[in-house]
Amino acid sequence: MKLSLRWLTPFLALVLAITLLPTSSAAPSADLVAVRAEVERLQEDAAEAGENAQAAKIQLARLKSQLESVRQEADLQKASVESIEKSLSAIAVARYKSTGLGEGLELLFSSDPSLYLSAAGSLEDVTRKQSLELRKYATAKQRLDATSLTVSDKVRLVQAAEARYRAQAAQVEAKLAQAEKLLSKLEKADREKILKLQAMDAAERQKYSIEQAKLANAVSGRAGTALRYAVQQIGDNYVWGAAGPIRWDCSGLTMRSFQQSGVKLPHSSRAQFGYGRSISRNNLQAGDLVFFGTPISHVGIYIGKNKMVHAPRPGAKVQIAEFGNYFGRKKYVGARRL
Repeated sequence: MKLSLRWLTPFLALVLAITLLPTSSAAPSADLVAVRAEVERLQEDAAEAGENAQAAKIQLARLKSQLESVRQEADLQKASVESIEKSLSAIAVARYKSTGLGEGLELLFSSDPSLYLSAAGSLEDVTRKQSLELRKYATAKQRLDATSLTVSDKVRLVQAAEARYRAQAAQVEAKLAQAEKLLSKLEKADREKILKLQAMDAAERQKYSIEQAKLANAVSGRAGTALRYAVQQIGDNYVWGAAGPIRWDCSGLTMRSFQQSGVKLPHSSRAQFGYGRSISRNNLQAGDLVFFGTPISHVGIYIGKNKMVHAPRPGAKVQIAEFGNYFGRKKYVGARRL
């Protein structure tokens, strides 16, 4: 059976139109999906390394403070030892002047034995004072030696903490460089396709976050103050180590948010877990801090309905996201109420 030309022409036109459709309108290939997932995994790793660096930085500051305190104590003890040494020197000179010939010879050649015996009594006082100063010197010197050892130990701890901080900061840069290298290997069209997909997802997440941010309006007290400040930052970029006003990492956002309500927190999710009181999962309230990762490497502010406002990772913006027993690959580990 032959098809008439009248029916064949529209069919050929349809085939030609489908063939000429731009490739950008097609769904991303499995390879591009895998590349995008790997890039985001590396960005999450960078964010985790960033929080590890912040924890190391907090520890470094604490150790430096301890070292300074111990050094000041050592300086005071050294001054005390030097003062006692001077006192002992003065006593030794006085004793030498009084007993240059020895007690027996002085008594033998003395023209006035009673005067000598009086001097001998004074010498006994000098001897007692010398003995007391010697005991004080021994105690002070022992304390100074112990403190000097503590200073040496603290110096080694500070050096180790500095090395940990540098290593974690380098890890952040290494992970981000890996992500960039992965993207750079793609053809230009494929890179643009991934960026376009990320932009579309970010726009959807932004719209969703702004809508969910209304939940913060019902929260009172300092938790409400912190939460409303945090949602005002929705759409700001993530930058590790940043704490505002327009760039944030996760603990920088929570630190600055609670600062608005008079609560002072350190710039580290791991350190923040030590503040406030522990709250069970089924008693969560809006404004509680929620923590993820073992060891802890992420924090957000609970806003209700299993959602939190947070700064997720490089390449993403401050947003509201859902969480369960995990957030991505990070396990939920607990909550604190400030």
